[in-house]
Amino acid sequence: MSINWQPTADIDILKRRAQLLADVRLFFAQRNVLEVETPILSSAAPTAPYLDSFQTDFIPLGTQEKQTYYLQTSPEFTMKRLLAAGSGSIYQIAKVFRNGEIGRQHSPEFTMLEWYRPELNFDQLMAEIDDLLQLTAKTKPAEKFSYQDVFQQHLKVDVFTCTDDALKQLAKIHIEGADDSWLMNRDDCLELLMSHVIEPKLAEMHSPVFIYDFPASQSQLAKTDKDKNNNDVAKRFELYAGGMELANGYDELLDADELRHRFKQDNQQRKQQNKTPMPIDENLLVAMKAGLPQCTGVALGLDRLMMLVTGQGKVTDVQSFGF
Repeated sequence: MSINWQPTADIDILKRRAQLLADVRLFFAQRNVLEVETPILSSAAPTAPYLDSFQTDFIPLGTQEKQTYYLQTSPEFTMKRLLAAGSGSIYQIAKVFRNGEIGRQHSPEFTMLEWYRPELNFDQLMAEIDDLLQLTAKTKPAEKFSYQDVFQQHLKVDVFTCTDDALKQLAKIHIEGADDSWLMNRDDCLELLMSHVIEPKLAEMHSPVFIYDFPASQSQLAKTDKDKNNNDVAKRFELYAGGMELANGYDELLDADELRHRFKQDNQQRKQQNKTPMPIDENLLVAMKAGLPQCTGVALGLDRLMMLVTGQGKVTDVQSFGF
């Protein structure tokens, strides 16, 4: 049997990756943002139904007692505990793990660049991300569109007033193979229309694109608010560049009771989908009650940024040994 032990990325690509890491660190050093490291293992895990965590057992020496731990899908929870402890602006280049994710742009193990900025508001954070892309990937200045605007432009539908049935019909028209087993609720339809219809249109643009003001039902860990048309929206954005979703940012939710409520709702959805409910991170909730400062935050896929920088077509092309 022949074993291919060679790296999946060329050595020249790995040298360019090392330069990218140096550029990122200099970018944040010049802005007095502190680099931090937090644990990869946790006794809690994200409850979001679309995330599946790897889990493992810790068995203390001399015992037979198993304690379940999870590999982080993001360093978000522990970084927010540092913010509550008074860290100020922080960033992390972290290994993260998501079970089941595999494909041209996906890997079950990848590198995430995540940072939090108490000093910056929602628009200022987008401007900072834009600066980072222009520095590292030589992109043109980014454009910004609301979630409502891109659906109106590309699908001629108002996402805040149309019926669930109308969205289902749009999905069946525009997405081959879409049926009721795919389209379980309103957000399923919206997410599929975004990924299958709108994202390819964004890929045709010659600059990065921020999409902001998502429906409030997709708030995740972001605040909710009213937009200029009095619609309930989530204060979050996604960044698209080079045909990829590159980053996901929030005006961070500060209300621990509201976050507990969202965690419980997530676990109810997991049960409905025959998934195991996840243990809630009580440390995070206590830290938030102690005082998570007003802040914005973003998670950016560093491997995808490397793909954008080098023009590589697969995530394994920019990882030393791809999955």
